[in-house]
Amino acid sequence: MTSALVPDTTRLGLLARIEAKPEHADDVAELLTGALALAREEAGTTVWFALRLGPTTFGVFDAFGSDADRTAHLQGRIAAALMENAPKLLAEAPEILPVDVLAAKLA
Repeated sequence: MTSALVPDTTRLGLLARIEAKPEHADDVAELLTGALALAREEAGTTVWFALRLGPTTFGVFDAFGSDADRTAHLQGRIAAALMENAPKLLAEAPEILPVDVLAAKLA
């Protein structure tokens, strides 16, 4: 289902919640900040935000135009870097939820 409220390039998304071990919160912030360059390389990732929600809680929101683009992102370099470093940096496994974007305002 498409909507005039959502551009075709941002109709699907992922919302991730990431909990860092307290001693590695700055490392997770650095990992996510550095991931921006990788997100820019993904043609199918049209929106990407890394967020700090609290002292040790982080989030990522990204959007895509298709399931194939979303799947490619989940199998891409950002996810690989996060999972490679998860045992050392994270207090628990990331919670990653697929979402449908209902409305969007983009510049």
